[in-house]
Amino acid sequence: MAGNRISVRALDSDGLGLKTMAESGKTDNFGETLKPFYLRASAAEIIAVNKLRRMAVSSLERLSKLEAVLVTKKGGQDEELLKTISELQSKLKDANTEAEKLTAENEKLKYRVKHLIRAVKEADLKLESM
Repeated sequence: MAGNRISVRALDSDGLGLKTMAESGKTDNFGETLKPFYLRASAAEIIAVNKLRRMAVSSLERLSKLEAVLVTKKGGQDEELLKTISELQSKLKDANTEAEKLTAENEKLKYRVKHLIRAVKEADLKLESM
């Protein structure tokens, strides 16, 4: 068993290269090592969801304006406005679906990070007991 050694790598303090956890002196700080990745994933999800929400609000505003125009105007333009309204409703549904997918994906990523941290801590404990 002494010949089998697990090497866990982490970014060095300069961010210029890789060092083993023993070299970096951070053998029990895996949560801190993975924290930047988790923060970036959360920030990316928040940005994407906010963008989709802005798109949804914009679509609703346009939809409201078109409905107002539809009420005031009658004639041949009705079909065109109804078509535009249905397209906007479809885009709104798509944006909501995408926001739900991103939220679910973020939850999956959080779950994976949690288990990665646990696995790395268990590997570290095994190394310490050798």
